[in-house]
Amino acid sequence: MKKELLHMVLIGILCLSLSACQTNKDTVPKEKEIAEKKISLNIRNPKVEISTQFEQMVIAYEKENPNVEINIHTVGGASDDLADLKAQIAAGTGPDIFTNSGYESAKLWSKYLEDLTDQSWVETAYEDALLPMKFDGKVYGMPLNLEGYGLIYNKDLFTKAGIDTLPKTLTELITVAEKLQKAGITPFATGYYEEWKLGVHLMNIAFAQQEDPSAFIKGLNDGTETIDSNQKFKDIINYLDVTTKYGNGNPLTTDYNMEVNLFAKGNAAMIQQGNWIQPMIDQLSPKMNIGFLPIPINDEPIKNALVVSVPNYWVVNKQSTPEKKKEAKKFLNWMVSSEQGKTFMTEQFKFIPAFENIKADNLGPLADETIWYYNEGKTLHSNWFNFPVGVREEFGSAMQLYVGKQLNRDQLLQEFQKSWERASSN
Repeated sequence: MKKELLHMVLIGILCLSLSACQTNKDTVPKEKEIAEKKISLNIRNPKVEISTQFEQMVIAYEKENPNVEINIHTVGGASDDLADLKAQIAAGTGPDIFTNSGYESAKLWSKYLEDLTDQSWVETAYEDALLPMKFDGKVYGMPLNLEGYGLIYNKDLFTKAGIDTLPKTLTELITVAEKLQKAGITPFATGYYEEWKLGVHLMNIAFAQQEDPSAFIKGLNDGTETIDSNQKFKDIINYLDVTTKYGNGNPLTTDYNMEVNLFAKGNAAMIQQGNWIQPMIDQLSPKMNIGFLPIPINDEPIKNALVVSVPNYWVVNKQSTPEKKKEAKKFLNWMVSSEQGKTFMTEQFKFIPAFENIKADNLGPLADETIWYYNEGKTLHSNWFNFPVGVREEFGSAMQLYVGKQLNRDQLLQEFQKSWERASSN
């Protein structure tokens, strides 16, 4: 009897044990299963001014796509020197989505760029916006947006200083600066800690104002043209002198954020920037009364125009796994085709769309004026896409040395020429 009782007890314990195992197996949290199936994407976002809004957009996307987890690495200003990206790509650990500026840069990075020709957004993108990333009939990048840059000015401070006529020449700009200074207002917010502001945006004005920028660049490459003897480059040094003379102190230690803060808080009347700073201004000084001025580098306003172009392109890392590339493409499509994505692009990022299917409404005064200049045909091109790789950084560094009085004018012009010769010979 005792044996039978012991036998029954053992059988009961075994059954309970098996039942418990079965229960544990059946009640594995579904969240764990979902987590195991999740695809993680890494995105390198170069737009520091919309870092918060971009994160919010990603959260919205993740809610719609619970199987996707997106990690964002935001860079910008001085930190956006591509050094981190180059190291990651070389190690095979690069982000799944990053950006490329097109033309020469696209050729340099071509073996890492996924072919995006078959993506649905290609049909709605403006044709000329695709050109910098189109080779042999294939498209390798999705345009972020259209951007315009020049001098942004505070209309209220201009009125306070008694300025009722906008400057169209360098001499007129100096007159405006003196009026502002006399009224106790710092004329320029000068953040020259950022080399791209000098070596890319300002240098581009000298190229854009050539009679034929493409022919001039070709001439630099074949030795029939030179920078150090060209008047337009002498002109931008004159303009640089004006901004440093009438700008805030310590321009070489004033970075992007500091510069925008100076302007947005009314501590300077003008800033050389583009419509991309609208979200930052909206956060710091909502409804600020601002407008655009073309950058006058001499007294010959041949074309009173803003520079308008696509600044960068979203690209998919060809090294990523097939699953990640598929999800990366899906995310890019969502950004420019879904109602939520389009709303973030315009209402939160304040982007001027490079796509026909996205309406450009309520983007702010800077975007409105950029669109006006664009529609009026008063635009200059961005030519840095066709610069030899590496020369933009050297231009910027040389200009910083000039601002710091470590180079004189002639030496700066010679450095420009030497940098081009070195870069174009590689």
